[in-house]
Amino acid sequence: MKGIVFNLLEEVVVQHHGEDVWDSLLDAAGLNGNYTSLGGYPDEDMGKLVAVAATALNISAIDVQRWFGRQAMPLLVARYPTFFAPHQTTRTFVVSVNNIIHPEVRKVYPGADVPTFDFALLDDGGLLMGYHSPRRLCALAEGFVEGAADHFHETAEAEHLECMHRGDPKCLVKIAFRQAA
Repeated sequence: MKGIVFNLLEEVVVQHHGEDVWDSLLDAAGLNGNYTSLGGYPDEDMGKLVAVAATALNISAIDVQRWFGRQAMPLLVARYPTFFAPHQTTRTFVVSVNNIIHPEVRKVYPGADVPTFDFALLDDGGLLMGYHSPRRLCALAEGFVEGAADHFHETAEAEHLECMHRGDPKCLVKIAFRQAA
């Protein structure tokens, strides 16, 4: 996993809980925390950090991932505004991930192993999102979608029709978008 993801996690944790909490998560996970954005690190490091955060916060690892994705999105908007500027809605932004964002990620971060998504637009304005990744971080992807919805002043409600965590070969998520109140 690329270091940029660990850098985002550190920023989110420090922003919401402080440096001491980040340091205690690293200690509990047995990690040194020296992550450079271009470096590659074992996926297990993220798993350890998510697990100790779940224990520390008394929430599930899935909820930690979703929270992290949602809270990281404003940081991504600030760093990469050109990815967001052409879009007026969450749905059009999310659908652009495979064709615009992930190819750019691979240019900036050579060797990045990004998930693959497939999409089906629903007549009601929703979206069916297929998620494929051996990392099984579908909840992180869901959090990113929720964070994007916040950016576009919408809400995103996800329903996991299929999930790798339940033994399915991929995740299939039905997402409904609504204007935020």
